[in-house]
Amino acid sequence: MPNAADANARETLVTAKDLPLHCPLPSQKLWNAHPRVFLDVTATGEARCPYCGTLYKLAGGAAPGHH
Repeated sequence: MPNAADANARETLVTAKDLPLHCPLPSQKLWNAHPRVFLDVTATGEARCPYCGTLYKLAGGAAPGHH
């Protein structure tokens, strides 16, 4: 059974212009913010924020040959 955090989780599509990616994004409201955390979406094409659970997906997927 999903917990409450899962129910509130969002998915956000990001592009290379959003890199380096961090959560919260600059467009997020200040009252809803948590400490900034940088997320690596280049290795697998996606990353989940450990604070709010938002799943970030890189448009086009993982970068080929990226380490």
